[in-house]
Amino acid sequence: MDKSAIRRALIEERLNLPDRLSRSDQLQRVMRIWLIGRPDAVIGAYWPIKGEFDPLPALHRWKEDGELQGAPQRRQIGLPVVDKTAGTLTFHVWYPGCPMEEDAYAIPKPKDTEVVVPTLLFVPCVGYGAGGYRLGYGGGFYDRTLASLQPRPFTVGLGFGQGFLPDFEPEAHDQPLDAILNDNGVVWPQ
Repeated sequence: MDKSAIRRALIEERLNLPDRLSRSDQLQRVMRIWLIGRPDAVIGAYWPIKGEFDPLPALHRWKEDGELQGAPQRRQIGLPVVDKTAGTLTFHVWYPGCPMEEDAYAIPKPKDTEVVVPTLLFVPCVGYGAGGYRLGYGGGFYDRTLASLQPRPFTVGLGFGQGFLPDFEPEAHDQPLDAILNDNGVVWPQ
């Protein structure tokens, strides 16, 4: 399995999906429904790149809903900040309009906001397969981060249906996700 070639093909396909906007709308709905009843007060997510699904509108709505409903704890959203030396991620508070700057990979990150520890982490999927395994960009940041976090957050992959890889074979270092959501609903666990 040539993961680099598969990764390139899936990204190109995702960027050219003629119905990507409607798939995004559907995944926003799936995500909002899935979040109902979750006890989490701190959720980690990501800044979308290369045609990825954008989880931030649904999470902002989740945060606002918590404030309107008088949630017992203030809800917070964290975005990743790369520690290039350790090859891991920390999560810093994000909110609409918060100051941003580019990280070492030219991806926007919160500037000078507090570090938070998510109990639920949404992870982008270039591709995904059975067993909760994902294909990312190949840097291993999420795998190393998940292997080191104690307690480990509940992890949920987000991607479009076109990213499903029926023959995906994980490697020994790959960390399985607890769930995967796509524009069709919950695809792992089924």
